[in-house]
Amino acid sequence: MTTMMPAATAPQHLNLSSCEQEPIRIPGSIQPHGFLLALPQEGARTVLQASDNLAQLAGMPAAQALGQELAAVIGAPAAAQLAPELAAGGPGMQPSYLGTVCLANGRHFDVLAHVCDQLLLLEFEAAGRAAPPDFRHLYPKVGHFLLKINDVQDIVEMSALAAQQIREVTGFGRVMVYQFDREGHGHVLAESREAGYASYLGQRFPASDIPRQARELYMLNRIRLIQDANYTPARLVPQQHPLTGAPSDLSFAALRSVSPIHLQYMRNMGTLASMSVSLMVKGQLWGLISCHNETPMPVAFEQRAVCEQLGQILSLCIATRTDAGELEFRLEVRRTMVSMLAGLTQQGDFADNLSHVFPELLRFARASGAAIVLDERILGHGDVPADDAIRALVQWLGARGHDGVFHTDQLSRDFPPAAACTRNASGLLAMSISRIHPHYLLWFRPEVVHTIDWAGKPQDKEGVGQLTPRLSFATWRETIHGISAPWHDGEIELAAEFRGALLGIVLERAEQMAELAEELGRANKELEAFSYSVSHDLRAPLRHIVGFSDLLMDTAGVEDVEKRRRFLKNIKDSARLAGKLVDDLLSFSQMGRASLHPCPVNMRELVQGCIQKLALDIRERQVEWEIGALPQVHADPTFLQLALYNLLSNAVKFTGQKEIARIAVTATEQPHEVVFHVADNGAGFNMEYVHKLFGVFQRLHRMEDFPGTGIGLANVRRIIERHGGRVWAASAPGAGATFSFSIPKDIVL
Repeated sequence: MTTMMPAATAPQHLNLSSCEQEPIRIPGSIQPHGFLLALPQEGARTVLQASDNLAQLAGMPAAQALGQELAAVIGAPAAAQLAPELAAGGPGMQPSYLGTVCLANGRHFDVLAHVCDQLLLLEFEAAGRAAPPDFRHLYPKVGHFLLKINDVQDIVEMSALAAQQIREVTGFGRVMVYQFDREGHGHVLAESREAGYASYLGQRFPASDIPRQARELYMLNRIRLIQDANYTPARLVPQQHPLTGAPSDLSFAALRSVSPIHLQYMRNMGTLASMSVSLMVKGQLWGLISCHNETPMPVAFEQRAVCEQLGQILSLCIATRTDAGELEFRLEVRRTMVSMLAGLTQQGDFADNLSHVFPELLRFARASGAAIVLDERILGHGDVPADDAIRALVQWLGARGHDGVFHTDQLSRDFPPAAACTRNASGLLAMSISRIHPHYLLWFRPEVVHTIDWAGKPQDKEGVGQLTPRLSFATWRETIHGISAPWHDGEIELAAEFRGALLGIVLERAEQMAELAEELGRANKELEAFSYSVSHDLRAPLRHIVGFSDLLMDTAGVEDVEKRRRFLKNIKDSARLAGKLVDDLLSFSQMGRASLHPCPVNMRELVQGCIQKLALDIRERQVEWEIGALPQVHADPTFLQLALYNLLSNAVKFTGQKEIARIAVTATEQPHEVVFHVADNGAGFNMEYVHKLFGVFQRLHRMEDFPGTGIGLANVRRIIERHGGRVWAASAPGAGATFSFSIPKDIVL
């Protein structure tokens, strides 16, 4: 492709080595199609600074105008016309239109005003009409654009509509819409042009074409016009700021002169007039609408105002469409993540669970391969590098301290040994899934060999030599290797969220293992106690049965009926004790296996039922029962009744030596639980041994004094803990005991 160069202008070589430091905000001059007057921001309207083309346009030399009243420079009628506009709140930082005035020499000018650095800057642009601009023919174009763009969802189509509309409004020969990528290069998305103009559609303009400070100005001042790239700048008089002595800041001036380097760039491109409209999306410079013309072209204020509005509309539509696409993408990725997490919460080996969701892992990151690294163990799926390459990569990640989420679309640039596996691992998304061990989840993306059509060879591709404005804008094609498709911001953010969820699962598994170990330790202790009980508690009544049976047989011929009756009674009591021990063991075992069926439970009725069952044990004893106000709870009634019966039976047993037994059942409500208390005036116990109280087969009193199996309180603890509650006791020897347990108001099984 060739570009048209103006015949009268030969390409020039200008030094760009200091382009980044060029003072484009303070050029000290303006474009000559208008003139500038600087007045004090407050107070008298006297001219403090003027452009040196004032004589050509207004008939008074700039030096003569200094110190003069505004009316003396532009004429009393024009000054009187501007006075109300300047008094009504005053202009702001952005230029505002004050009106169209006629000077004493009969020429008409559109007047723009803004405030900057203690100065009121008035810009007078030459106008080809005597009246203020008529927007009646322009605003319908805005309405038409709004109607058409609302029916379009694709950003490229939106951009094409905007390019066409702005070309119709302004008459420029070529209008392009281009977007900046992450590296700052501009990609031409849409174009509208007259026949004979070179096409740049689909091509890229390198980031070096627009220096950093120029981009900052595009964000501040959203529209910029250059009517004629061959203009001679009009200098400011005096050159420096009249109040501070520093260079005058013209950042927001519509007439601000531009860099001579940029003007040469335009001429090299075959463009003598240009206009740009900034596209701001979410506070960032998303792109530009760039207008070119082969010949000088004035663009009236009203046309620029409409173009600025069209740019704002396009920016809003781009933001809306981008947000919608971003939301849709994130929802899809999140659905995949939730599906994976559902599979990972299952029981079993964590690594195996991860490997079972490999297809979802690939879909989650739009990757071609994934690998799980757990120490020396590597599980891979899809197209992944060799195990040795993965181990070297993980070692590098660990050494670099990448203990969170690391991503790159050019792995060989960051990790040179990866150049050997660019085919399937040019892109990497790595996630550490352990804070202690070198455990990683890796996603790989393959190399995407692609070509970029540059609008001329970029400066940073030239190699050594002095930087100059590009002389050619002919298409220059570059082939890119070793780079994958870029990682989306949503993928990276959700990967970090996924990592947090994985660490949560790992932590939960660790807690489960710790709880299992604790439960196993408890079970071992209970097993030891069970073994002891079988060898001691259960063997004792069986020995009694055998011993007294032998004695009974030895007295077979003896007529001592009373002795035989006593032997039979001892045999019966021993058998009953052995049977109760077996029953209690069976009940304790069932507590860990049976399912709970919670429902509303009337605790007062439950206590009354337990008291009735204890009637056979109480018989002729005097027992005073005190039943307080007991609130309803949500629990398994069968198990809760067994726990209450054990506690009340315990109270009856340990008050057996009291003439009058007093047993109280009360309750207190807490914010998240209900606490029940069973208090008695019985034998009590030493709090030094309270830690043994709820252990299986643990006794704090001699069996001869208070017979029992030692399983009842262990059953109580197991029942209450299965409800999510807790159990405890308080006592003193001879002063009775109080057993307490809690039931959560929101039971979690």
